[in-house]
Amino acid sequence: MSENLDDLKAFLIVARSGSFTKAAGQMGVSQSALSYTIKMLEQRLDMKLLHRTTRSVSLTQEGEQLFNDIEPLLTSIEQKLNNLNSFRDNPRGQLRINGTEITLNVLLWEKLSQFMHDYPEVQLELNMDYGFADIVKDRYDIGIRLGENLHKDMISVKVSEPLEMITLASPDYLAKHGTPNTPEALHQHQCIGLRLPSHERVQAWEFRDHTNHDQVITLNLECRLVVSHARLILKAGVQGHGIVWLPKVMVEDELSQGTLVTILNNWNMHYSPYYMYYPSRRESSHVFRLLVDALKV
Repeated sequence: MSENLDDLKAFLIVARSGSFTKAAGQMGVSQSALSYTIKMLEQRLDMKLLHRTTRSVSLTQEGEQLFNDIEPLLTSIEQKLNNLNSFRDNPRGQLRINGTEITLNVLLWEKLSQFMHDYPEVQLELNMDYGFADIVKDRYDIGIRLGENLHKDMISVKVSEPLEMITLASPDYLAKHGTPNTPEALHQHQCIGLRLPSHERVQAWEFRDHTNHDQVITLNLECRLVVSHARLILKAGVQGHGIVWLPKVMVEDELSQGTLVTILNNWNMHYSPYYMYYPSRRESSHVFRLLVDALKV
């Protein structure tokens, strides 16, 4: 098939230039090789396409019909190939990502922002969702969740380091209410909880006792304030409304500024890293591969 297209392209160049010498020069081949190519084309089609003289070349009636039929088609193919090259050199399109608030708003935001600067013609749609999305059914290109929650039939790529959850409060809160020394003591404190949109209950807090064989304690706390976004938990904690349980990566600024301090340091909880997941067929997209490379660690 490719040889046939090359022969037809050679025929078009000869017909346009009206000369084997000029056509051979344009194509970077010898005149004899080009003449042989056209001769083989004529034999396959069983028709004479060109009138040859010592000085010029002209189309036969059959050659003129072939030229008129294939010239716009091959020109269109060349244009489409050029468009693909332009698409590769200047990526554009739309990509939809489904992830949690922590991944999109904290862990990956700087990378996503840089990707938008690097590829201004690519449109991103970011959907924050704590449930496990069926990205194929919901038409997302990428989903992002903790490692242990991935579908087995998806390709997964790590996008973060392991997640560390820590317990914090403002200095003012601790000055008024005291500092709990064990997770169970949180039942006597004002806590700020997160209600996941996909769950009826407030998110449980988990603690790992590193002094007792990594025993894990799960607490379902009665919270004074319940919100649906982690950023609100952070804001409420800084303003002294209660104790919070948040990813360490989310509170680095507040810790350095002293607006929040850590408590229960021997009970910090560690989880698997976050991974992006997607079906294997998506890897054929150039724009998609650029995004994967931008987000992976």
